[in-house]
Amino acid sequence: MFEFLRPLDKFAAGKQVNYRVDPDLVHHPRTRRAFRGIRWILAAEVVVGLAAVVIAIVLTSRGEQVVWAVWFRSVAVLGITITLYYFATRGAEGCYWGYSRLRLFSRIFPIVTLVIATIPGLYPLWMTIEQIIFSLLMIGIGDLLTSDHMRAAFPRPGQVTAADA
Repeated sequence: MFEFLRPLDKFAAGKQVNYRVDPDLVHHPRTRRAFRGIRWILAAEVVVGLAAVVIAIVLTSRGEQVVWAVWFRSVAVLGITITLYYFATRGAEGCYWGYSRLRLFSRIFPIVTLVIATIPGLYPLWMTIEQIIFSLLMIGIGDLLTSDHMRAAFPRPGQVTAADA
C-alpha cells in the first residue's frame, strides 16, 4: 500500500532499517490483533482530523474568522496520522523501527497536544475538544503498543529474548 514511501525507510529507521523481529511473533494472533486495533484507532484519528478541516471550512464559508493556528493544526494532524499509519504498517510487517517510532510518538503527541490545548485563546473550544479526542486516541495506541505481549514481540535490537535464552 505504501510502496512509494519505502525509500524513506532509511531516513525514518536510521541504523535499525534492516532489523526485523521474529516472524512467528509478528504473525502471532495477539500481535496481529493489536495492529488491527491500532489501524482502527488511526482511522478514527483521520476522521477526527477531517472533521476539524470540515468545521474550519464551514465556519470560514459562513464568514467567521478561523485563526491560522486552527488551519495549521488541522492539516498537521492529518499529516501526522498518515505518518503514524505508515509506522504501524511497517511495524505490523516486523520492522522494529516502525513499532518503536509509533510507540515513541504515541507517548509524546498526547502530552504535547494537551499542553498546547491549555494555552488560553489559542484555539476555539471545538478545536480544544478535537485535541483532547486526538490525545485519548493516541493514548489508546500507546496502551496497545506497551502491552507485555507487544514488548516481548518487539525486543530492542541486541536484546536477548526469552526465545533466544
